[in-house]
Amino acid sequence: MIELPKTSRRKFLRNIGYISVGFPLLSSCFAEQDQKIAARINYDGNLPGSMRNASKVNAWLQVLENGRVLVFSGKVELGQGIRMAICQVAAEELDLELDQVEVHLAETGVTPDEGYTAGSGSVPNSAMSVRYAAATARQKLLELASDKLKTSIENLILYGGKVKSKNGNQSLNFAEILEGAQIDLEVTRPVPVKINTEYRYVGKSIHRKDIPKMVRGEAIYIQDLRFPGMVHARVLRPASYQAKLLSIDQSDLTSQVSGVLKTHINGSFVGVIAEREYQAIQAENFLRRKAKWSSGTEFPEEKNLFDHIKSIADPARNVREEGIVSSEFSSKNTIKAKYTKPYIMHGSIGPACGIAKYDGETLHIWSHSQGIYPMRRAISGMLKMEESKIHVISVPGAGCFGHSTADDAAADAAILALEYPGKHIRVQWSRNDEHTWEPYGTAMIMEMEASLDDQGKITAWKSDVWTDSHSLRPDSDPATLLDTRYLENPVQLKGRGYLGGGHRNADPYYDFPNMQVNAYFFEGPLRVSSLRSLGAYSNIFAIESFMDELAEKGDKDPIEFRIAHLTDERAIATLKKLKDITQSQSVKEGEGIGYAFSRYKNNTAYCSIAAKVKVDPETGKVNIQKMWAVGDVGQIINLDGIKNQFEGGMIQAASWTLKEQVRFSGEKISSEDWYDYPIFRFPEIPEVEVEMIDRPNENAEGGGEVSMPPTGAAIANAVYRASGKRVNDLPITSEKILG
Repeated sequence: MIELPKTSRRKFLRNIGYISVGFPLLSSCFAEQDQKIAARINYDGNLPGSMRNASKVNAWLQVLENGRVLVFSGKVELGQGIRMAICQVAAEELDLELDQVEVHLAETGVTPDEGYTAGSGSVPNSAMSVRYAAATARQKLLELASDKLKTSIENLILYGGKVKSKNGNQSLNFAEILEGAQIDLEVTRPVPVKINTEYRYVGKSIHRKDIPKMVRGEAIYIQDLRFPGMVHARVLRPASYQAKLLSIDQSDLTSQVSGVLKTHINGSFVGVIAEREYQAIQAENFLRRKAKWSSGTEFPEEKNLFDHIKSIADPARNVREEGIVSSEFSSKNTIKAKYTKPYIMHGSIGPACGIAKYDGETLHIWSHSQGIYPMRRAISGMLKMEESKIHVISVPGAGCFGHSTADDAAADAAILALEYPGKHIRVQWSRNDEHTWEPYGTAMIMEMEASLDDQGKITAWKSDVWTDSHSLRPDSDPATLLDTRYLENPVQLKGRGYLGGGHRNADPYYDFPNMQVNAYFFEGPLRVSSLRSLGAYSNIFAIESFMDELAEKGDKDPIEFRIAHLTDERAIATLKKLKDITQSQSVKEGEGIGYAFSRYKNNTAYCSIAAKVKVDPETGKVNIQKMWAVGDVGQIINLDGIKNQFEGGMIQAASWTLKEQVRFSGEKISSEDWYDYPIFRFPEIPEVEVEMIDRPNENAEGGGEVSMPPTGAAIANAVYRASGKRVNDLPITSEKILG
């Protein structure tokens, strides 16, 4: 049984005993030697973004009386290994052993509000905040020890939870240095961090401690969480998006289904609580048969989706304009292409789960949301309850990057907990619920046009992108939670969320003298929100597929063609290394190797991808034989962790590229299970090889979304080289190759 604490930071720390030194810290071990530091600040001279609202050391770490350090981060663990990365940087700065550092993630009232865990931002924001807070704490510890030992800082070494004189005659542990006080300092620029030549842990492959537990099937996910006396609940979903509950007959429920404790109906929200989970499932099925719903609005015909998108889109918004594009398009060497991507799912392997308990004063919620503070704000608005009365604890879920159904399951549990106080209420979604009610990644259209000169160089480029919102994550607007739309007094969305994600990476990173990028926004028929890499996957699929077409038109090698349009040496280095890795590959009949490149968001990490595929000429079936990646995330914190993220991103993107598409008909989503929404199975996963270029003098970037965008294009380019058929409409299926 797992049981997580319910507490404020004050109670949390009082229970374990502490001497406060600041916020972030982790684990590291250094020998007794001169320890060199260097003044360093992040990016444009500012401190990490997460420090804007939590700039004091004691917002990020506490030094405990037993010599250990407790570090706090508002980020959640999604499988990206952020806990270990934070541990490594804190250990480095405080010269601790790894097992001397404990990292506490995402709990309201305990950890800082770091918004969402998204956008490959955990390392540059949270881990770097921990690094700078730990470095500031380290300096203060040395200053305090210097005063107590009556010696200069230069004569002291900090390691293993002690400050010791270089001659070894004097030493103090943390408790003796602080004497129960706190280091209540602002982190200010420049920050005295350790120089990279002194690193013991940063840049190394330190394995996560939770992986063995996963392999053994131990209870670590919210789906496994159990509390004494916990009861179970299910929520009956409407018949379709716009359907409303007309009537429901529950008169025979308790006589037909045992263990039912309470049914709660509020508008079109129907929830049922039972003693055991199976009883809750039976009760939900019973109520479904007894419910009558109004008709909803029918979706457009699936085959006409992209025509429909164009018909409802807003006028164009110019995203980027350089030079004069129109004058160049009078050239005879002008090429056009159109690309499309359907709606796709998060496809979480474990359906959402939420647990809540109302103790009469505080509503406690356990959730795998990617933003516990923003979700708390949304639930506060939904329930009209003070935020201070809502306590949210993050628990890992069974895998998902983006705005999934985790927040909705937590909202279900919150509503029912208020109706049945004093008990832990566990709401477990079904696979059907997960597939048909999640906020998908939006369908998109990308149209490209470019001109080539006589030397095969691009002289002008134009991109037009049609996109829905890429983020309607829960925050101050409660209507971002599914339940608010079906309560007796439904709440409508105030806006359309973050539209900018739709044209993420739509402006090529290449150096073109003339470029124009336009975005057309629409409000589509399906529920949408954030999905891993937002619009970057679709836009890079289009751009890098088009770059291959242009290279062929200009009779150029695809890698050299890209390099010829780049001036960023770091970008060029990833392509050159990728070419070196793959140049020895032999290609047989029906096989092909494709390449693609992107710099995520055009300002963070770099990734070049190669994919080798085999296409069966009879069936059109695509088999990915191997994929390679070369990445550059600046300073590497955990080599094993960053490779894992690149590998996972490549495999997920490959599944999107070859298989995934949300189906719908009439007023219903028809992709209700894994049969109707196929994803890669284990036998289909190709061999994946990742090489990283470490740049310890550069800023550290995240890598959770970096490999996704170029993977789809690399596969599409490989399919073209293997079959002679270029498929511009995702997913790349056998029918499209043979058609």
